[in-house]
Amino acid sequence: MSEDTTLAPDGAPRSALDRLADFVIAIAATALFGLVVVQGWQVFARYVINDSPSWTEPVTLLLLSIAMSLGAAAGVHTRRHFGFFLLQDHMRPGVRKLVDLLIPLVIASIGAVIAWWGGVLLVDGLHIKAAGAAMPQSINYLPLSVGGALMVLFALNQFAQVLRAASAGEGH
Repeated sequence: MSEDTTLAPDGAPRSALDRLADFVIAIAATALFGLVVVQGWQVFARYVINDSPSWTEPVTLLLLSIAMSLGAAAGVHTRRHFGFFLLQDHMRPGVRKLVDLLIPLVIASIGAVIAWWGGVLLVDGLHIKAAGAAMPQSINYLPLSVGGALMVLFALNQFAQVLRAASAGEGH
């Protein structure tokens, strides 16, 4: 199995992308916690005080979008995304090098599409007010667009790491 190259050895400084990924994970975890709090309030308000607030549904959807999008981007950085690792481990070395170069490019392409269309959908609905909350209806696309852009950044970094490893291996 391949090693996780994003973890710095003890005492070594962490890269800016490692710190960015940690920050992204912290935001996603905070969004999940916020989601639990908002939904807890929704249940309490509806069943205990019989006054269901209208803002909880759009806020919950926004928090869920934040957790999902940023969590997926962090998964790209830590290489914990969906993959065919067993298949890749059984490939010939030449084919494996090609696949190692192709994977980050595919992930970057998918992230770019998500970032672009998330941005298009965000801008397209900024003028529409969300029902029950004082925010634009399309605000849920902002985390999607940011998450896609982070996927591109993290995947291109992995592509550069594979290129460096391949060029270092050929020099010996």
